[in-house]
Amino acid sequence: MVFFPRKFLTKDEGDSIIRCIKDAEKMTSGEIRVHFQKKIKGSVEDSAANAFLELKMDETEDRNGILFFIVPKKKVFAIIGDKGIDEVVPQGFWDEVRDLLEVNFKKKQWKKGLCKAIAKTGEKLKKYFPIKENDKNELPDEISYS
Repeated sequence: MVFFPRKFLTKDEGDSIIRCIKDAEKMTSGEIRVHFQKKIKGSVEDSAANAFLELKMDETEDRNGILFFIVPKKKVFAIIGDKGIDEVVPQGFWDEVRDLLEVNFKKKQWKKGLCKAIAKTGEKLKKYFPIKENDKNELPDEISYS
């Protein structure tokens, strides 16, 4: 069964991405979300920042939310990290994750690219935001669409 965005991900692929999110969040207290946007006005970065706020990703205790924002129709994406992340990670922190997405997206390997990027995010963030003993899942792991 195919769901929005049509011809982009199957239900099984979406379920796999959600499993990748859950696995990555076992390494870090960071909260990872994936969001697909049908249309945007303006830049992908501005649209991603708006979605970040709409999804209440700025409301985590440690301000360590990460959003993978994808606009399939325009073939653009952005990775947004919250304030807590931006304050502690070095310049270029997201470059390797971005490159993983770009390489795989160019090959139309959407699920593979997202899962690799999500796993890399979990690995990289565990240094700055290790999993806590009393860690709770502050944000839903499901993929969102608008």
